[in-house]
Amino acid sequence: MKKVIVFALAGVVLAAGTGGAVWWTMKGGAIDAHAAEKPPEPQKYVSLEKVIVMLRRAPEESVTRYMSMDLVFTTALDKEKDTKEHLPMLRSVAVRSLSSMTAPQVTAMTVDELAVEVNRAFVESYEKERREKPFIDAMIGKLIVE
Repeated sequence: MKKVIVFALAGVVLAAGTGGAVWWTMKGGAIDAHAAEKPPEPQKYVSLEKVIVMLRRAPEESVTRYMSMDLVFTTALDKEKDTKEHLPMLRSVAVRSLSSMTAPQVTAMTVDELAVEVNRAFVESYEKERREKPFIDAMIGKLIVE
């Protein structure tokens, strides 16, 4: 009788141990997923102020319309100098990409949509020149349409 109890108890302990091992493996073991992630790389922000664009006239418009915006580039610490050196070219690319738009088109877009348009132009420009883009993303810090 004692042997049956010992074997039953050993079976229960073995089953509990197996269940615990499966649970431990399924949850990722001792490594926490958040602890395993690398901390984000430190970033800097580089400003390009007063990008002024003369917008194309719509057929029904009689006055010239302008857009002024400040761009902010997110860049890695080691790429900050390169980004600053590229600012004149980045201004030119932004003006070229947005000057074909009319004021009604610009006012119908959100700031995020304009940022996507500008980023697309930057990516195309760097791909065309076969150069590495020194910044991660361009954001619009200020936007005025007159």
